[in-house]
Amino acid sequence: MTMTVMSERKPLVVRPDTVVALPRHVQLKFDKLREMWLLLAPERILTPDDIAVRVLQLCDGTRSVHQVCEVLAEIYAAPIDRIEADVIVMVQDLATQGYLQSFETGA
Repeated sequence: MTMTVMSERKPLVVRPDTVVALPRHVQLKFDKLREMWLLLAPERILTPDDIAVRVLQLCDGTRSVHQVCEVLAEIYAAPIDRIEADVIVMVQDLATQGYLQSFETGA
């Protein structure tokens, strides 16, 4: 009898140099009727706040988390180290839930 072992996908560990984007099955959309942003995935909906929407819009697969934080630090006139700590936690949580993936690896 032959058994095939399926390899498990490694969980994404978000670092400042990680580049993330929404996977194909996830969409960030503005609901005009409700006048709010929605993060849509199969059988799941999140309602991100304004800052989370800004972060998600910047996580487009072209910027690292650090580069996203540089933009946010300029917009909000806040220290980048504090922003980066908060953004890494948020991005890690969304990646763990499957709302974001690493752009380089597709993880």
